[in-house]
Amino acid sequence: MQNLNPKISIITITYNAEKYIERTIKSIVTQTYSNIEYIIIDGKSTDKTLEIANKYSNKITKIISEPDKGLYDAMNKGIANATGDYLWFMNAGDEVFDAQTLEKAIKNSNFSDFIYGKTTMVDEISGKTRNWYKTPPPQEKMSHRAFINGMVICHQSMLVKRKCAVNYRTDLKVSADIDWCIRSLKNATTFYNADIVMCQYLEGGISGKHRKQSWKERFDILKQHFGLTATIIQHFKIVLNALKRGSVG
Repeated sequence: MQNLNPKISIITITYNAEKYIERTIKSIVTQTYSNIEYIIIDGKSTDKTLEIANKYSNKITKIISEPDKGLYDAMNKGIANATGDYLWFMNAGDEVFDAQTLEKAIKNSNFSDFIYGKTTMVDEISGKTRNWYKTPPPQEKMSHRAFINGMVICHQSMLVKRKCAVNYRTDLKVSADIDWCIRSLKNATTFYNADIVMCQYLEGGISGKHRKQSWKERFDILKQHFGLTATIIQHFKIVLNALKRGSVG
């Protein structure tokens, strides 16, 4: 029987994020969709991150604050603690687009294994917005193979059914997100493009700060999943486009 009200586990990873965390929390706890489990995984922050989070403790299912081995270890902790039907990662600084976003994304999804949408990017300094630099594929063409073109969908604009989700590779430092998407989507058979903006993504992520390492890791990841020849061709296109716009694809 189709689940008309699936439980959504929203996971936020934080470490010394006092500048950003409150806007993320507010965007989540004000969602009109009711069946939400909200988990914060904190890396033992030494600033006011936890003090801010605890202001909303009555609306947060679980707050775990302890040392970790890095971002992807923390994300694996989030998966281990999640009990929902879907996983949704919303990092500190990022915001759910509006209060109805989750309700609209779920409404006609038919409980698909993978639900996704569009992203607005927000410049941290100027506050100016622009669209995500890639167009999400239509659902009839969606599969793990779409990610040979890079992060065609922002990580924060996708809901992955928990039974399809794998753990993140902790041997990777900056590009484990694309590997996670590929491996998780290999377990998915149904896809739904909600065709709405799901996330306002704060520019300046970890891969953007370590560009050369990101390119190298991503090349190795794509080669592993899609073969050397296809990866060389696609990576050349990705790098060329990135250089044209002055960013990473």
